[in-house]
Amino acid sequence: MNGLALRPPRWLAGLVLVIASTAAEAHAQHSVARQWNELLLESIRHDFARPTVHARNLFHVSAAMWDAWATFDPVAEGVIFREDHATMSPAIDLLRNEAISYAAYRILKARFANSPGAALMLPQYDALQTALGYSTTDVGTSGDSPSAIGNRIAQAVLAFGLADHSNEANNYANEVYEPVNPPLLPEFPGNPTLQDPNHWQPLALQYFIGQDGIPVPTGYPPFLSPEWGQVTPFALSQTDLAVNQRDNYDWWVYHDPGLPPRLGTPTASDYKWGFELVVAWSSHLDPADGVMIDVSPGAIGNAPLPSGPAQYPAFYDFAHGGDWGPGHAINAITGQPYAPQWVPRGDYTRVLAEFWADGPASETPPGHWFVILNYVSDHPLTVKRIGGLGPVVGDLEWDVKAYLALGGAMHDCAIAAWGVKGWYDYIRPVSAIRYLADRYAADPNDPDAITLVPGLIERVTFQTTAPCHRHAHLAGHEGKIAVRAWRGPDQIQNPATDVAGVGWILAENWWPYQRPTFVSPPFAGYVSGHSTYSRAAAVVLHRLTGSPWFPGGLGEFVCPQNDFLVFERGPSVTVRLQWGTYYDASDQTSLSRIWGGIHPPQDDIPGRRMGQAIGNDAFDQAAQIWAGTLPARASYATSGSGCLGSNQQRVTLSGVPNGLPVIGSTLAVDVFNLPVAVPVFWMLVGTDALSPGLDLASIGAPGCMLEHQVLASVPVPAAFGIGRWELPIPTSPSWLGLSIHHQAVGVDAAANTLGLTISDLGVARVGL
Repeated sequence: MNGLALRPPRWLAGLVLVIASTAAEAHAQHSVARQWNELLLESIRHDFARPTVHARNLFHVSAAMWDAWATFDPVAEGVIFREDHATMSPAIDLLRNEAISYAAYRILKARFANSPGAALMLPQYDALQTALGYSTTDVGTSGDSPSAIGNRIAQAVLAFGLADHSNEANNYANEVYEPVNPPLLPEFPGNPTLQDPNHWQPLALQYFIGQDGIPVPTGYPPFLSPEWGQVTPFALSQTDLAVNQRDNYDWWVYHDPGLPPRLGTPTASDYKWGFELVVAWSSHLDPADGVMIDVSPGAIGNAPLPSGPAQYPAFYDFAHGGDWGPGHAINAITGQPYAPQWVPRGDYTRVLAEFWADGPASETPPGHWFVILNYVSDHPLTVKRIGGLGPVVGDLEWDVKAYLALGGAMHDCAIAAWGVKGWYDYIRPVSAIRYLADRYAADPNDPDAITLVPGLIERVTFQTTAPCHRHAHLAGHEGKIAVRAWRGPDQIQNPATDVAGVGWILAENWWPYQRPTFVSPPFAGYVSGHSTYSRAAAVVLHRLTGSPWFPGGLGEFVCPQNDFLVFERGPSVTVRLQWGTYYDASDQTSLSRIWGGIHPPQDDIPGRRMGQAIGNDAFDQAAQIWAGTLPARASYATSGSGCLGSNQQRVTLSGVPNGLPVIGSTLAVDVFNLPVAVPVFWMLVGTDALSPGLDLASIGAPGCMLEHQVLASVPVPAAFGIGRWELPIPTSPSWLGLSIHHQAVGVDAAANTLGLTISDLGVARVGL
């Protein structure tokens, strides 16, 4: 069997995919990059479940391994480390192996030194380094030996990480974000504390266990990475960036999907429909309801995305679940039809929700796709031609290129999706569903109350609670809302033997298909991170292999009867999750989050569209890095400190984040601390720096430095000591890579003999 299989000793700890071949044989065939990647994935499984942080770890280690490979190549470019040690030596792979190993070893030891799994993982790093024949004590960075190069790469990557706005030095703590709503106590009925139904609500639990299986004694962690939009990306472009202001803070949003539907607005009906669909799909989690479905690639998948919210009701099957995908008439690789696989719908939906949940001891969603990439790489039908074209490459080249592309995409997905989450701060189903039901109980005529759907969402009445009627067990709760849904963790005493099933419960007690110690992820819903990560990964795998199809036209994961589910007993039959294409797997990921009660449709499709764009951009950039043809990227930096004005302040420059020097756009620079009474300042502009700078003390301006050659001076209006200089950048390739040096000069008669004050130096590099 060439399917995906669980690692037997660990399956209860997490959903870990490995190749169904002899482990020792597979290990012997793996490149050093793959071996370090496997250790990184294992480290993530034993760390806190932080998908943003681990997407960054995956990218940084992947970039380090690529940079170690590229430094010995005459053409390829580095990502973070850029030294040229090109060689024609026949031992080039040995040089690369050594540099890769030192770089990866040092980064893993630094990044996971304080992990809860450190006691387990740190010795494994030493063991692999030693098994490969390298020193665990060589920290030298001088010279051109592969070990020194690898150590310098690690040094560069770790320094880069401390300056990438992730706040790593403070354990990635949030800087300004505060939740709008007080916490929900899900063990108690309803949602009486919610103040704004359009915003995220933290949860308060007596005992919280994260998706990593690690207890959090405080009850619930804060919102994860709400300010992650400011983290330095791989391929995200300034042309896709919007910068918004809230609480005197810049919220960076790439690929802005716009506002989600909200109560109290014309989109309120879309808001309610989305969360009501989550309720409806919760009724599909019963393996004993008699509903059988064909879950082979011949019957499901192959779903084109809806064009917009107006098509959502047609795309999602409200009553029966799933999307409008017709499946694949034939396996495009074999030319044969797929064998049907009929299973209870309640088994399929539960397996789907748990498989893609990336629960305890998992490698989190971005790492999950690295496991799938490794599965594809190891498949006997995979031919390792980059993009499906050109020569067959060796395992090491394949792995470092594949990891760079996928790692860059996952990192950018974390930045973009969590930038949206932080800015829009959208509510989760467990909060919204209970709130909507509470509004109906308070006033059935409230337009923002939940909508009744016969057989799914109903009002409890004295007639329905009469003996032998459907709500008889809810007697005493007349006037409230009942939903036909998964009955929740209270029905499970022993997950190895019990199944909660589906039945009529009060909506005020509705629970996602999750443990009572987790409930819902600790961050906003919009957009779905799973949808964003998975769609981007599907794009990367498609473009890397040159085909959208899994090897042989079939990817498969076997979930054994009564030996897979963790939340409750099951599945009642063996279920094989099967995918024809990478997009089928990605789409299945997205649907799983609705069946799991974690996301409504409005979180899903915008995330998929973002992932599509991010995956393409990341692969394009990776391909240009491999080929050494990467165009200049727009950037802005300042240096120096300027000189004091009469107000005892220094004039300073600040590049506007979404006004960077991108070809065809406008460079924008804010100038601060100018003399308040001055209506105009002058921007001195040139293309070359002066080294050293010209000290103006001799002409009466002590402390003032002219840092660049001046080709032009531009008058700019100012008011209250602030001004903004703007420069249109032509749509011309000749401008790519041009550095625009500039300093602001203000007339300040009391500042010095010269009567001028000069700012620090700004350098805008024109790029894409």
